[in-house]
Amino acid sequence: MALSNTAPIPELYVSAESAQKLKFEAGNLVSWDLTPRQICDLELLMNGGFYPLKGFLTEADYDGVVDNMRLADGALWPMPITLDVSEKFADGIEPGTDIALRDQEGVILAIMSVSDKWVPNKAKEAEKVFGADDLAHPAVNYLHNVAGPVYLGGPITGIQQPMHYDFKARRETPNELRAYFRKMGWRKVVAFQTRNPLHRAHQELTFRAAREAEANLVIHPVVGMTKPGDVDHFTRVRCYEAVLDKYPQSTTHMSLLNLAMRMAGPREAVWHGLIRRNHGMTHFIVGRDHAGPGKNSQGKDFYGPYDAQELFKQHEEEIGVTMVDFKHMVYVQEKAQYYPANEVPEGCTVLDISGTELRRRLREGLEIPEWFSFPEVVAELRRTSPPRAKQGFTVFFTGLSCSGKSTIANALMVKLMEMGGRPVTLLDGDVVRKHLSSELGFSKEHRDINIKRIGYVASEITKNGGIAICAPIAPYTATRRAVREMIEAYGAFIEVYVATSVEECEKRDRKGLYKLAREGKIKEFTGISDPYEAPEKPELKLDTEGLDVDYCAQQVILKLEAMGLIKA
Repeated sequence: MALSNTAPIPELYVSAESAQKLKFEAGNLVSWDLTPRQICDLELLMNGGFYPLKGFLTEADYDGVVDNMRLADGALWPMPITLDVSEKFADGIEPGTDIALRDQEGVILAIMSVSDKWVPNKAKEAEKVFGADDLAHPAVNYLHNVAGPVYLGGPITGIQQPMHYDFKARRETPNELRAYFRKMGWRKVVAFQTRNPLHRAHQELTFRAAREAEANLVIHPVVGMTKPGDVDHFTRVRCYEAVLDKYPQSTTHMSLLNLAMRMAGPREAVWHGLIRRNHGMTHFIVGRDHAGPGKNSQGKDFYGPYDAQELFKQHEEEIGVTMVDFKHMVYVQEKAQYYPANEVPEGCTVLDISGTELRRRLREGLEIPEWFSFPEVVAELRRTSPPRAKQGFTVFFTGLSCSGKSTIANALMVKLMEMGGRPVTLLDGDVVRKHLSSELGFSKEHRDINIKRIGYVASEITKNGGIAICAPIAPYTATRRAVREMIEAYGAFIEVYVATSVEECEKRDRKGLYKLAREGKIKEFTGISDPYEAPEKPELKLDTEGLDVDYCAQQVILKLEAMGLIKA
């Protein structure tokens, strides 16, 4: 790339005067309300973070990116940046149409000139981009179960950037960062990508990287969408700010990146490198299992620990950023300092705390040693993640109609209220249908909406420290997963599968619903004319045949105790 790391990079915004004119004219255009991920993508398209892209990918660009990480003109680009929309919306749009792109409050951010409309092969996209069409991968699940079925492509005319009310002073565009480097005289800059709080191992890693590259350091954390279950970005940024004074101020800077990560491992590393080049960085730290999503459906890692480093190295010259590769850092007790795992002196004792172990210690209120993290970081994490016995949580019963869900849920509610300590709310399927979803029918689309409404209410209860007990049928795996992700952002989610057989449910059916369904008088009835997708790995499975209600509710209580959510 001909640009230096301090020269301005092209943006897609028009002048303020043109923007005002376009805002007025946009009143006559069809509008698409952007999803949170699309807002992140649009911001980086408009401000040059995704240079050389000039808009959402056309079909030819998309095909090239999926097949061989290249745009139609041959430029390296590993990640599909697509505007996915609903079939209903796409039906009214043809190539040549201009559409207004708005945020979720209706504010216009850009105008898109649609040049392409197509239905993608999502299974192929999953295989090529993420390495497997496996729903255990969060981005593959998003692709199949969240993203719209039709893609629109075409150039963007930027009107205004999305509004951020948090950490404004730390949100710098590529050109603002480049101007900062120019002002400071920084010619070599190493970027550190993170979506986790910084602990002592990260500090040592970044110190070493800056020394090795003889460069200044930019801590460049992602504050857009990361992996479900990650620490929220508000807490993370407070953690970063708490440890910034551990770094030399004259050679270190922190800036926030509003990127929607895909957790695509090797391809993501290359993508991150291109994004950092556009922000003016000259070096980039690629660590072990960079942007890996964890385990696949077979319980194995999606990517090898150094796959990302290898792919980055292959394309390093074209990316225009030098890779600084670092192995996993561990604490050596006898030396009282951190070493790369492959450089530990022989015979020394290695201490390490995994992310899983850290979460366990936070959950149970256990000590987190100072050799592992900074007291300031631990204090912030404890504010957001108190011990589990003080957190809100959701118990989500799922099973066929007449399986016993509601009865057990009521018994559980009474037992938890007897214990006291937290408010308990029961969101029963029939009650929710009456008060929250009275206008909905029983089509798959309406069932999904109903369950997501229950999930939203439960997530708010959980966030505010209460206990939500949900007892819908919830027949679809993807919808239950969406609810789990909604709730696990704030607390624990306990899925209880009430695995009563259809035959037993029919025997218990006082309303005669199963009989009517078998006669064809009730359409789309779960278990008869509509499928029930049984949970594969619920936290608890209850077969109620031959068991009384009190026993079943007590099994849930015991599970909650074992998880540390309640105390006997």
